[in-house]
Amino acid sequence: MTPFIAEIIGTTLLILMGNGVVANVILKGTKGNNSGWIVITTGWGLAVYIAVVVAAPYSGAHINPAVSIGLALAGKFDWAAVPMYVLAQFIGAMLGAAMVWLIHKDHFEITEDKVVKRSVFCNTPAIANRFLNLFTEFVGTFVLVFTVLYFTSASIEDTNAVVGLGSLGALPVALLVWGIGLSLGGTTGYAINPARDLGPRIMHALLPIKEKGSNGWGYSWIPVIGPILGGVAAALLMLALS
Repeated sequence: MTPFIAEIIGTTLLILMGNGVVANVILKGTKGNNSGWIVITTGWGLAVYIAVVVAAPYSGAHINPAVSIGLALAGKFDWAAVPMYVLAQFIGAMLGAAMVWLIHKDHFEITEDKVVKRSVFCNTPAIANRFLNLFTEFVGTFVLVFTVLYFTSASIEDTNAVVGLGSLGALPVALLVWGIGLSLGGTTGYAINPARDLGPRIMHALLPIKEKGSNGWGYSWIPVIGPILGGVAAALLMLALS
């Protein structure tokens, strides 16, 4: 499997399982309806675990543009490969979102709330405050990438090995994402991944969802810019501390 295909498959699985748990909790009539935030954060942690297990041996399982950029800036990943990884991550995110919609199509059709329907695909802040929403995404992604950089630093033995999220195994990363969600995710929904939000948001715009509402483009830049800035800040701090 090539790194490009691995990133597509890994990110597809990430969104299928991550957005899938959101759909199961918030859409009307599902078995998991109204089961709460802990179920969502646990589901996302397990989604990361699944994605990393599959993709790590082939691509390092970045599954997140902010991680690819942060690793490259820290000198742990080739800048020339970043565009290919980011493209694969967006393709995977869009495929995963389409699958979530198809699986839950009947539940989308009986759910009246347009914001709830959109929230299966992408983030909507609990309270709209552009500065604090951006800061939250920045901090959440900073914690993610800064910790991941130390995962990789602890395990680099072969300079020819692919470096990425899978370097110490999938479980620590899953626990990391779970912890970020529990502690920092309640205000914005913790995208902490530009592909995770923008790819599914694009699919929300394209798919024939019954009585869907706005795509929320006015907010869409926050889950893109915030995570990228957080990844960059994490890499710069690690370099400063090295």
